[in-house]
Order: sequence, then structure tokens, then C-alpha cells
Amino acid sequence: QVQLIESGGGLVQAGGSLRLACAASIRTFSTYVMGWFRQAPGKEREFVAATRSGASFYADSVRGRFTISGDNAENTVYLQMSSLKPEDTAVYYCAAGIIRGSSQRHYDYWGQGTQVTVSS
Repeated sequence: QVQLIESGGGLVQAGGSLRLACAASIRTFSTYVMGWFRQAPGKEREFVAATRSGASFYADSVRGRFTISGDNAENTVYLQMSSLKPEDTAVYYCAAGIIRGSSQRHYDYWGQGTQVTVSS
């Protein structure tokens, strides 16, 4: 049974930073693509970033502001978010899958989400 547990969400002012963490109970963590998605109120869930074995890719809206990283020893993936904007406000979800991609259908396991709120 794979479990993904997110942490690190909260309230931050525009221009500030937050770091999200996702602890994964996956025995072969390094073989999985670990991704972050987000869903703002009234909007569809969208891709943010993903990584596997150090190879990462990002949505255009966050590239240069967010950094995703994985710790294979701790089975944890992080999302460092900087220069946050009010439009980054959303529930952020951690996801794990085998196929590299930015579509939700590429991911087999999902966390329950953590709220990030950026005030102006």
C-alpha cells in the first residue's frame, strides 16, 4: 500500500517562500517519478513540477521560482517555493508514478493535499 503524506503548507505573504515535503512509503522510491500538482478554487488540477533521479521539469508558471528535489535515503520529495504570488494559492498534491509526464493520468498514487495560501 503506497502512501504519500504532504506537509509544509500554510499562509505566506506575496514574495515569501515555503517548502513542501512529501513522505512516500514506496520501497523503490528512486524508480518513481515524483510530482507536485495544485488545484485552486474553481479550477482544474494542474501540473507544477516532477522529478526522478535528479531529472526535473516544471510548469512554465513556476519555472525559476520553484525547485523540486528528492531525497532517496528519506523517500521524500520537496517543493521549494519562492517569490510566491497570490495566484499560487491552491491545494498542493504530491503524486507518484512510473511514466514521466505532466498529465494526471501518468500518476498512480496521490496524497491528500496541503493548502498553500499567498496573501497580497
